[in-house]
Amino acid sequence: MSRATITLPNDLLEELMQVSDAKSKTEAVIKAIKDEIRLKKIELIKSMAGKMDFTINADEIRHGDERLG
Repeated sequence: MSRATITLPNDLLEELMQVSDAKSKTEAVIKAIKDEIRLKKIELIKSMAGKMDFTINADEIRHGDERLG
């Protein structure tokens, strides 16, 4: 883990702590960062919708993999 010094507006940080139910400023910021990363990943996945071609279907995958029975 690394340390970083950042300057944040107090009112923004207090609001973040309230809406995230965080017990500390650090916890609030970590939750916000994780949420932002998760949202960006979701956006990326959604942007790929309809752009991928699958050559096999789920049944073929399921029955073609011995681990899945």
